[in-house]
Amino acid sequence: MKSTAMTMLALLVFSGCANQVPRSANIEEFVGTRHPFAAESVYFLMTDRFVDGDPSNNHEDQGGAHPTFNLPLIGPDGQVANVGYMGGDFRGVLNNAAFIRDMGFTAIWMTPIVDNPDEAFAGGEPITFGGAFKDGGKTGYHGYWGVNFFQVDEHYPSSGLGYAELTAQLRDNFGIKTILDIVTNHGSPSFDMPVDQPKFGEIYGRDGTLLADHQNLPPEQLNPDNPLHQFFHTERDILQLSNLNDQNPAVVDYFVEAYDYWLEQGAAALRIDTIKHVPHHFWKQFSDRIRARHPGLFMFGESYDYNANFIAQHQLDKNGGISVLDFPGQQAMSKTFSTPGSDYADLLDYLHLTHGPYQNPYELTIFYDNHDMARMNASDAGFIDAHNWLFTSRGIPVVYMGSEMGYMRGTVEHQGNRNYYGQDNIELAKTHVIHQHLKQVANVRKSLPALQRGLQVNLDFGGDQAAFYRVLQYQGQAQTALVLLNKGDKPARFSVSRYMQSGLWQEQFSQQSRDLPADGVLDDEVPAHSVRIWLRQGQIEGADLLEKLRILTAHR
Repeated sequence: MKSTAMTMLALLVFSGCANQVPRSANIEEFVGTRHPFAAESVYFLMTDRFVDGDPSNNHEDQGGAHPTFNLPLIGPDGQVANVGYMGGDFRGVLNNAAFIRDMGFTAIWMTPIVDNPDEAFAGGEPITFGGAFKDGGKTGYHGYWGVNFFQVDEHYPSSGLGYAELTAQLRDNFGIKTILDIVTNHGSPSFDMPVDQPKFGEIYGRDGTLLADHQNLPPEQLNPDNPLHQFFHTERDILQLSNLNDQNPAVVDYFVEAYDYWLEQGAAALRIDTIKHVPHHFWKQFSDRIRARHPGLFMFGESYDYNANFIAQHQLDKNGGISVLDFPGQQAMSKTFSTPGSDYADLLDYLHLTHGPYQNPYELTIFYDNHDMARMNASDAGFIDAHNWLFTSRGIPVVYMGSEMGYMRGTVEHQGNRNYYGQDNIELAKTHVIHQHLKQVANVRKSLPALQRGLQVNLDFGGDQAAFYRVLQYQGQAQTALVLLNKGDKPARFSVSRYMQSGLWQEQFSQQSRDLPADGVLDDEVPAHSVRIWLRQGQIEGADLLEKLRILTAHR
């Protein structure tokens, strides 16, 4: 059907080896973002809740009267959640690095690895199944109750496998970057305990020196003249968590040194917890100092707000130039892919491809759920559709552990959202239909720079169908990807002529090829709940598309 030469060309196109034009070529640049981290796709896991690869570090007897291991919350109809440690560790992550890599992910974001208290919190309101905004009876299994930000928590490392060894092996053996989850807004719960508990409300230095101690006092009773109280604000913020004093230069110094310590051990990027609870001037200082040591470091924050104008402020250079998780996008995606009969056009408003509030929308990390909200309550087909969109549209995709098999779908934090995943579920996931489709589309994104950093040119969005281009002309690469999405239950016909470029187009899943003239039309049928990605190599030649790309570039 094809000549040998044509077959070889098709193989080169699919592998991404034929996407280069001479570096000396003077071509107009079209690129969504120049930041290299945009090429990544991220698998997010809760370290303790992923896989117990080394039971010897479980510390099942820790906590005494306030035990920390396996603390179930019992709900109706046999439902169970848990607020204790469950055994996940570095060994469990490394043992499953091939599973994560083979799905198409190139980076792992793990919850914080720093030392947390060794008892369950005895203050606050007791947590119950399905409860929220209560910390009584919980442990620091999640990692966000830091005590010594220079010390790894004892539940995670194994002999010969500390954080530095983990990051090195992930990078060198699996091609996976490691994202460090950081907190500067708060430490551990710090007051309202019947009796002051060890480590709670305390901050230690790299050498183990006690730097700060809340002493079980409510914030308004702290003494600004007491050196042990100067790390804290005297106003309350989140529940009983210590409210760290971002106005104190010693606090800035502490966190710059602490997180530089982990970056030196191989962390490749930073995810920032509760970024909106800390003022912009803190992040400007932090960002400038960290990037002076690690130029170009990618950072993205959790500014839990659905107002794009609000979260966009973090991206401004004067505020530290820190990207953010796209919460408006999360809201739109979760609704669209959880609702049969929804309209693809409902996704357009959050993109902000031109004249939007973001300094760069292509650098946002995009997701449909995580550990702090209800998991997406979608069908298998809904998850497949969500991944088809997530890995082809603008932004850096982030997928929460277990979503490759729809794990605990629809549940919130204390109903099962954070339940232990485990090796048995990973083995089940490998044959799950969601996993199979995710693996296909994520690996295509992994191979195509156009899907990673290309400008997005929207065509038609309506009902169950969406069509758009991703276009990249940058640093010797010239690719155009045409994405056709169908989230309906029946095959859908597409006929695309707008901005169509002449030349050879190749579909990335089926390997079909079309050689189109300048005024050609690409007709295709996309199966139910599927995606087709047609790729053209070479510079943009059509005047109408060139003009559109110039507008997108000028007003991004």
